[in-house]
Amino acid sequence: MTERPFVREASSGNLSGAAISVHNLGKTFVPPAGIGELLRGQWTRPPVVALTDISFQLAPGEIACLMGPNGAGKSTLLRVLAGILLPSTGAVTVAGMDAAQPVSRFRARVAFVVGDERSFHWGLSGRHNLDFFAALHGHSFAEGRRRTDALLAHVGLAEAADRLFRTYSRGMRQRLALARGLLGDAEVLLLDEPTLGLDPEGARELRRFLRDEVIRGAGRTALIGTNDPGEAKALGDRVLFLERGRLRRDVPASGVDAELGL
Repeated sequence: MTERPFVREASSGNLSGAAISVHNLGKTFVPPAGIGELLRGQWTRPPVVALTDISFQLAPGEIACLMGPNGAGKSTLLRVLAGILLPSTGAVTVAGMDAAQPVSRFRARVAFVVGDERSFHWGLSGRHNLDFFAALHGHSFAEGRRRTDALLAHVGLAEAADRLFRTYSRGMRQRLALARGLLGDAEVLLLDEPTLGLDPEGARELRRFLRDEVIRGAGRTALIGTNDPGEAKALGDRVLFLERGRLRRDVPASGVDAELGL
């Protein structure tokens, strides 16, 4: 039988409740002082409010897209949900776990996927990059290599697995980032602009792959940050519109054009 690493085993966890639950979430940053402020005896700059009073839920298996202008808070919200940033106020649970206190099980069940090239080693092959991240997930070398090889095949990088990361195209790097996010047993996917920088054909193919195989085909829940209305309609069940750190509207994906006046 052909192994399908994207298909998850049935979980006894949070299937009956919300996969993502956000209640009155707020996030405020306090930037460190610059030289000028330090000379005036100030240790910090004025606080920056990034998110204010955000509440919503996603059901298991649901796909939602986050839209809004640059600086609206999309990436900040995704990072709070991923347990990378701590909320300043409110409560956030993802896959039935508190995102403010992420443990190793949280890291395995909640995958944050971003095509951040700085997190890959440019002098290593795609395979060896994934071997490294598999070890961080606690997999033995043999188990990590098994998962790495299977994921590389399923994201279409098997033939390029031993090429150096620096030789990969933007689309190949996006696929490798997706494979990295699936090294655990991800129940919830958080994706930040997954097709950014891809040509139209490559973007369409990656969206199809995400929707049909990685998310719906595997019974996962996903929240996707995007600035592309076509992407939101192609991937989402609903769209959450952020504006200046606030959740302004929550509409079906079919209503995106009307909301944007297109």
